Amino acid sequence: MDKDVSQDYPRLKNSVQPVNKSHSPGLPLVYANTFLSASFAELFTFPLDVTKTRLHLQGEAAETAGKGRASRGMLGTFLGMAREEGLRGIYGGLSAMIIRNLFFNGPRVVFYDFIRQQLIYVDNQGKEVLTVFRGFLSSCLAGCAAQAIANPLDIVKIRMQVEGRRRSLGYPARVSNVKQALEYIYAKGGVKGLWKGVGPSCLRAMLLTTGDVACYDLSKRNIMSVFNLEDGRFVQFLASISSGLAAGVLSTPTDVVKSRIMNQPVNESGQGMHYKNAFDCYYKLITQEGIMAMYKGFLPCWLRVGPYNIFFWIAFEQLLRMQGQSGF
Repeated sequence: MDKDVSQDYPRLKNSVQPVNKSHSPGLPLVYANTFLSASFAELFTFPLDVTKTRLHLQGEAAETAGKGRASRGMLGTFLGMAREEGLRGIYGGLSAMIIRNLFFNGPRVVFYDFIRQQLIYVDNQGKEVLTVFRGFLSSCLAGCAAQAIANPLDIVKIRMQVEGRRRSLGYPARVSNVKQALEYIYAKGGVKGLWKGVGPSCLRAMLLTTGDVACYDLSKRNIMSVFNLEDGRFVQFLASISSGLAAGVLSTPTDVVKSRIMNQPVNESGQGMHYKNAFDCYYKLITQEGIMAMYKGFLPCWLRVGPYNIFFWIAFEQLLRMQGQSGF
């Protein structure tokens, strides 16, 4: 950029004083672009999310009791869903995911963008700086806040993703659509039931947002700085790959626990019948199934999050360009 940076960002006596970037798109625009980009990416990667959830639940007492079925791997699980349940199975819960984007993906990117603007500072050379700590702090706060809002939709998504498997195992269907699922969950557990598992869900959202939002932001900044590259699709591609890997590694253990807690049946008082809380689920997961059980579903998670991030971030950045805005 030929324009003198000092015109927009006057040199500051205190180099850590936060500034607001004048070229940053407005938060409503960030929200709309995030929703559209996330929904676009889901169309291509959602079957792997269903596969991941099914793998999370393998080994659970609720699935294996009295059935004697061997566990399937990632490919076997996906092909089994496609053969036994068709499109309804591999895209089960897509409607809940699209609605969830309104309450999770949209808000978390908006929250992250707002928080990071308060933490970005201008150094003595007049350059914007976002440290790793400040980026991670922004992502943790944003992810937790967004998940606290979207938790009921997460429960619905997971319930709808496993309905095909429940039917094939001979269990009665619990939910068929988002509205009926919310009513069913509320009837069984009240308001508390809608926020079941919010603890591990928020932890997972913090780690996931750190991986796929903060890591993308920080990777992109460093790639451009170290290799002296301008913002473009190649830089965005590299940053999205690194963020997808980071998101998968950081979030899979909490994702497994979240899936199990949200999917477990409850008794008449609304208490979980398999796990008392997240710590109990971690303990049983490790002691009964081994430490590697925490990474059940990692491969489909990574294979989903990687392409998802590529689709999402390139679509998001192109929407900004089409609207006359600079990159994220």
